[in-house]
Amino acid sequence: MKADGRKEEYVEIDLLRLAKALWHRAWVIILSMALCGAAAFFCTCFLVTPLYKSSALLYVNNSSRAVDSTSVSQADLSASQTLVETYIVILKTRLTLNEVIEQAGLEYTYEELRDMISASSVNSTEILEITVTSPDPAEAECIANTIVQVLPEKISEIVEGSSVRTVDFAVRPIRKSSPSITRNTAVGCMIGMILSCGAIALLELFDERVRDEEYLIQTYHLPVLAAVPDLMKSGEPLRYSYGRGRETAGREES
Repeated sequence: MKADGRKEEYVEIDLLRLAKALWHRAWVIILSMALCGAAAFFCTCFLVTPLYKSSALLYVNNSSRAVDSTSVSQADLSASQTLVETYIVILKTRLTLNEVIEQAGLEYTYEELRDMISASSVNSTEILEITVTSPDPAEAECIANTIVQVLPEKISEIVEGSSVRTVDFAVRPIRKSSPSITRNTAVGCMIGMILSCGAIALLELFDERVRDEEYLIQTYHLPVLAAVPDLMKSGEPLRYSYGRGRETAGREES
């Protein structure tokens, strides 16, 4: 009961009714999933540009560690990991990227090249992984290997006593890294299922037709005083008879 004396109205959702509606229109859901999945497959194969990734590995040495030291402390590892983050910043500077563009003969701006490059520490170790993403696999390999050549020199100019060694050069990727046809097709099917199920559920919730006596009793809590039978359900034709000035309808008795 509200403060002004009016009763609160509640909307009851019959989950069984919704489940039956979804079951009866399962063909709509399947068709929608097939269409959306096919659309996602087509767009992924023919409209989305495939991308390739090529990676190179560099080792970051902590110069503060003694040369003849055979033990590695936690402080040494932390210092090396901090250097990795510093080297990543140096890698993405304008001077470094312009040097890479000049040596590799690229036509990108340094902002465009920066968006193509990602770098991170491998499992929180002293190994720095540099990954280049490009629509051309040969170009991705070329850029990554050019960075391997340019970056140590740039780092030595900025960080005194730095030591960066190449662990692994980049190779030309064979398989594309994105997009994934399987994943995108599955996502398209899921979107089709969600949209079709949502549309069916909304149509069912806004459908206020009275189907039977139970619907009135359960939904509106109204007593059923009388019901009109469906005389056409049996398939027999109606026969009309007239008497005493009024029309009456009934079945022809055999």
